[in-house]
Amino acid sequence: MANIFIGGAWPYANGSLHLGRLASLLPGDVLARYFRSKGEKVLYVSGSDCHGTPVAVQAIQEGVSPGDIADRFHQEFAECFKQLGFTYDLYTRTDQEFHHHVVKELFLSLLENGYLYKKEIQQTYCETDQRFLPDRYVEGICPVCGNRARGDQCDFCSTLLDPADLSDKTCKICGNHPIERPTEHYYLALSRFQAELTEYAKKAQGWKENAVQLTGRYLKEGLQDRAVTRDLTWGVDVPIEGFEDKKIYVWIEAVSGYLSASKQWAAETGGSWESFWMEGKEKTTAYYVHGKDNIPFHTVVWPALLLGVGNLHLPDRIISCEYMTLEGKKFSTSNNWAVWVPDIMSRYQPDSIRYFLIANGPENRDTDFSWREFIHSHNGELLGAFGNFVNRTLAFIDKSFEGNVPEGNLSEEWKRTIEDLYLKSGALIEEGRLKEAIELIFTYVRRANKYFDEQKPWVQIKENREACGYTLNTCVQIIVNLSNLLHPFIPFSCEEIRKFLTLEQPVWRLTSVPANRKIQNLKLLFERIDISQIEEETSLLEKKQL
Repeated sequence: MANIFIGGAWPYANGSLHLGRLASLLPGDVLARYFRSKGEKVLYVSGSDCHGTPVAVQAIQEGVSPGDIADRFHQEFAECFKQLGFTYDLYTRTDQEFHHHVVKELFLSLLENGYLYKKEIQQTYCETDQRFLPDRYVEGICPVCGNRARGDQCDFCSTLLDPADLSDKTCKICGNHPIERPTEHYYLALSRFQAELTEYAKKAQGWKENAVQLTGRYLKEGLQDRAVTRDLTWGVDVPIEGFEDKKIYVWIEAVSGYLSASKQWAAETGGSWESFWMEGKEKTTAYYVHGKDNIPFHTVVWPALLLGVGNLHLPDRIISCEYMTLEGKKFSTSNNWAVWVPDIMSRYQPDSIRYFLIANGPENRDTDFSWREFIHSHNGELLGAFGNFVNRTLAFIDKSFEGNVPEGNLSEEWKRTIEDLYLKSGALIEEGRLKEAIELIFTYVRRANKYFDEQKPWVQIKENREACGYTLNTCVQIIVNLSNLLHPFIPFSCEEIRKFLTLEQPVWRLTSVPANRKIQNLKLLFERIDISQIEEETSLLEKKQL
């Protein structure tokens, strides 16, 4: 049995989740469910990033405290993840004492190990607001691509930036041009990790291609030392005398949440965080699941911090998706051009959302969400292929065999086919190739439907009841195994199947159900969505746009 650590990206608690963000997080739950069904020891953690500058900006705009904003959206996130079936071992938040304590410990370890140093710098200061500006409060022209960028990173070309790199700078709060003022900060000697991180990246396996390319670019350009403290009022205190008015910079504080959440989970459950983190303890594979914009923080910054502290396990698999657009246009929260997760959850089944985002999501390239594709995906694949096969098999047994699974044996050919499916789809999941895995499983859903059609049980029942029973028994055994195979992707409908057939928890191996098992409380797994909804949803989206 292996240890599997899964770290899901921490969403900023400054606004509702939209589908584009959800698409980057969902693979984490698929991985967690899969590895648990294999019997592996899994630790799956994440939380709300409550200290990010976007939270403070939103608080200023609403005239409330950052804590009020963080509270509101953390609760909303937790509820959304619960409704979508996410199986975090701990979903926590950064604005609590446990996280603060771990981050301060990490900061002091880096200082003690000689990787932090003090430096006086010129920092962007807004005379109108009378405050030093966090990097995300500064906007200007990117020196690399010429597009408008934030002071920490350019969304267009993914370059890591410092406000000093930008030209034509403006303050995000008031829109005026800031000035430069001297201030003293601690810096992380990131450049000292250049050789180690270059070697680490060369050996990396199981990284998405975008992570390989972007990380290679950062390393080729040469790593620059970066400030790890900032003149802020909201965040984790710097545990050094004379720095009481400063905070630990969120770009190193947030990624530290993976470690603090693991330690918090251990404190609350009696589990061992060390077995997932300490080198030499137990064999661990660490997956990190996030969007393309978070790559450098997971492949450069976080590994550097872990190396700086020493004896901690580095990321193994980087599952970094591309971007998702909406009806052909970029998601825009400021223009309300988005499908918000609480909204879509109020009208559609969680499995419909999960299926679409895995089968059509931005796993390896940018993809588009359209209401037309979403509704046709539900009606065609979930209802038309999977739901149809389950319903017509079990309904036939209900009607013609008094609801009892008839006698029969799974043929050697079907056994080999299903065992092969576990093997191949499992290997794809472990490599983060979820789209291919679900496509492969649905190939067999369609094959099972074809088998049902070819055997014609509606004819067999009249001519040879025993042969009909064998056909239906085979179909039931296929359903039992599909409920295992699809459990990581569409868990709610698979749970319904387990109730119909009184099955144990899902396992990743060939499973069977005995003859004469009584089918319980049979109902449809999916209802057809009227295609008139396509026009209604599209029209509603247009009307909501600001």
